[in-house]
Amino acid sequence: MTTKYDPKARYDLEAVKEAEYRRGPHGRPLMARIYQPKGSGPFPVLLDLHGGAWNNKDRFANQTMARAVAASGVLVVSIDLTLAPDAPYPASIQDANYGVRWLKWKAPGLKGDPSTLGILGSSTGGHVGELVGMKPRDPKYSAYPLKEAPQLDATVAYVAARSPISDPFARYQQAEKMNRTEMMENTKRYWKPWETIHEGNPQEILERKEKVSLPPLLIMQGSLDDNVLPAMQEKFANTYRAAGGECQFEIFENCEHLWVDKPGPMTDKAHEMVKAFIARNLGKVRQAA
Repeated sequence: MTTKYDPKARYDLEAVKEAEYRRGPHGRPLMARIYQPKGSGPFPVLLDLHGGAWNNKDRFANQTMARAVAASGVLVVSIDLTLAPDAPYPASIQDANYGVRWLKWKAPGLKGDPSTLGILGSSTGGHVGELVGMKPRDPKYSAYPLKEAPQLDATVAYVAARSPISDPFARYQQAEKMNRTEMMENTKRYWKPWETIHEGNPQEILERKEKVSLPPLLIMQGSLDDNVLPAMQEKFANTYRAAGGECQFEIFENCEHLWVDKPGPMTDKAHEMVKAFIARNLGKVRQAA
């Protein structure tokens, strides 16, 4: 069957399901929350990666966006990521890389089309999504084998990101400037040893001209964000384009870092923008098939 998607469609959802997708450090279950449209499908597939400064939050963090997108006819799966107190970089990247492969394996049984799989990432989840998209076969990031389907890799059709930490080092410098002690400590807790903040830095990876994949990228950025400055984000978007990638960079006026947590016209705009981006890239998947 051909996977079709109309971003203006409306679907009821099946009862939200929970599944363990792997065990993290110290045996912590890492869970997947599945938002499945009712219908025969096949549906496009979206993996949602939460933010939380690499130290906080879980699969529930982006429920509003996940439900809104799923209700347009997308199989959305939100996953837990290992938090820095349990294990530093690259643990959360490894989770997400594994999560992509796990969801490709699981998608047909959930009426999803694995060839359409994209990533949605918020804040540090956007950072994780960018790294997975850029380095889907990196041996360090793909360290966890998926025994049930070893042939699958973590390539994705696109990455959509809200306020991504595209340059973790520049964001740390901004936290220093603003005297945000907690943010600085969260950053130091994740990047151990400290030098890895340059290894896992999407901006610096492109500047070093490393060999990367460049899936279509959407960046949604608040104009009033003093956590990730719009100028930092615009620099990354331009660098991504200069490397040969497609990047849609959108400024949301009068919005701060976490604007999508609050109901309102700008949150609605973000939902519609993500759906339109999925529709456009599903068309590219069809052309490539």
